[in-house]
Amino acid sequence: MIFEEKTIKLKNGQEAILKSPAVEDAEELLNMVKTACGETDFLVRYPEEWDINVEQERAWIERLNLSESSVAIACYIGGRIAGNCQIDLGIRIKTRHSARVGISILKEYWNLGIGSAMFCELTEIAKSRGIKIIELGVIDGNERAMALYKKNGFCEVCRRPNAFMLKNGEMQTEIYMQKKL
Repeated sequence: MIFEEKTIKLKNGQEAILKSPAVEDAEELLNMVKTACGETDFLVRYPEEWDINVEQERAWIERLNLSESSVAIACYIGGRIAGNCQIDLGIRIKTRHSARVGISILKEYWNLGIGSAMFCELTEIAKSRGIKIIELGVIDGNERAMALYKKNGFCEVCRRPNAFMLKNGEMQTEIYMQKKL
């Protein structure tokens, strides 16, 4: 599904564009995600675990943009991808009331309002499709993300201890959150 281009104003006064990623942006999007995964232990993969190539990323973008149940939004600042998010809408009888979201933003663009703008758009997409509940997972200790999610109406519903293990052996708990629409 395509997200139509929308210009937003960031907290620093700069303008950013939210839109579906284009196939020609595959390499930059892949590099952005790899970089973001290396900037924090709060994302579910390490950079080296993104073992797909640019052609595979292009194919993924094509499939996503043609999908009726998923939408990706990339944030472009000065022509550069600063972050992205995705919503996957439930399509089965028992799950079509819910959607799952994920988000990543490069560290240099944290605290500019990109996450809030993205959640606003994801919520509108969900509402327009009759979704009743938006779900996400966040790693315990990620206070910035937790504040963003709570600000956007998400509440903790359960915890999954030892959901992730870092390279150093440290275990992380996943906090499962929902927002009722």
